[in-house]
Amino acid sequence: MSLKVEDIMVKEVITIDEEATVKDAADVMNKFEIGCLLVTKEGRAVGIITERDLLKRVVSQVKNPRRAKVKDVMSKPLIVVEPNMELEEAAKLMFRLKIKKLPVVKSGQLIGLVTLTDLARFQPQMIRLLKRLSKKIAPKRMQKVVDYYVV
Repeated sequence: MSLKVEDIMVKEVITIDEEATVKDAADVMNKFEIGCLLVTKEGRAVGIITERDLLKRVVSQVKNPRRAKVKDVMSKPLIVVEPNMELEEAAKLMFRLKIKKLPVVKSGQLIGLVTLTDLARFQPQMIRLLKRLSKKIAPKRMQKVVDYYVV
């Protein structure tokens, strides 16, 4: 039996509307102690805003977080996976695209989120895969997660 994304994904995903301000997004992320929010437009997931996005597109560019809109600093297009995708394939996709978070969509509806951290914490064979991938193609920010969680 192989493991699928749905076996480890987080099912309660916090979202924010694309018209919200960056300050609102940061407040929600702080409230829930999370590193990203899925961005919605008319109830559909259209992007993701991460701590890295806040650093790269707000802080380093000295934008006013009370005026900047989430839609202007979010990462897009949104890369998503299906719940029945093999975990190994999801990990390969993350490393190939240099992303740490994958929203999970079923029939066009957001149903979860799987992160590199989820994969690293999950099980021994995934840990071996992450070590192997990280030695080949991991950027520094991904290597940090692997180094921290993977023994």
